[in-house]
Parts: sequence; structure tokens; C-alpha cells
Amino acid sequence: MTATPGGGGLPGPYGSGGGGANLADILERVLDKGIVIAGDIKINLLDIELLTIKLRLIVASIDKAKEMGIDWWEDDPALSTGARRAELARENTELKQRLAELEERTALEPAETKAGSNAGTTKAEAGEETRERRER
Repeated sequence: MTATPGGGGLPGPYGSGGGGANLADILERVLDKGIVIAGDIKINLLDIELLTIKLRLIVASIDKAKEMGIDWWEDDPALSTGARRAELARENTELKQRLAELEERTALEPAETKAGSNAGTTKAEAGEETRERRER
């Protein structure tokens, strides 16, 4: 008597039977070709549309999705390290510009304050000279 690969009356391992495709084969075909599932749910009351839900589901491999022009995950910082780095670099540049502007403002403020106080002193001195002239 010969031994069967699956042992007795039990089904054989995946792919050994010539009957049907196993889950891995089906998944490989779906990912290779891609599949689109679309559906709409509409809730109407007396011919008045209250709610519409549109569902679209695409199941495909990354290569197939890119082939179809779908690549939104590449620009999403939550899903792509490259996109996260780009976002951090942009934020860093923006913060450096803001810091430079603030440093420039604070560098100008003491000079303006100094100029303003000198002008105030000059006016006070001029006022005192005018009073002294009147008194004489």
C-alpha cells in the first residue's frame, strides 16, 4: 500500500490537489490583476435624498497600483518615511526663516530705542535751554 501525501482520507497540502485553487493562488491573481469593488448606498425619504455613501475599494499590489497611477501613500507622512523627512525639512526651513526674522527685529529694536531715547534727551535739553532763556 502506498502512502498518500495528505495522510489517509484528509485533504492534501495546498496546491497538491488538482481540484481548486488555494487562497494563496487566488490572492496572487487578484493582486497581480487588481480588483475594484464599487457600491453606492442611498437613503431616500419621499424622493428626497437624505444620505449618499459611495464606497470604492481597490485591491491590488503596489506595483499594479502605481501602474494605474495610484500612489497617494508616497506623499502621506504617516505612511512614508520619505514624505515625513520632506515635511520635517520644510518645517525646519520655515522655522529657520522665522527665527532669522525675529533675530533681525530684535537687532533693530535696541538701535531704535537708543535713537528714540537720544532724541528724547535732546528735546529735553532743548526745552531746558528755552526755559533758561526765558528766565534770563
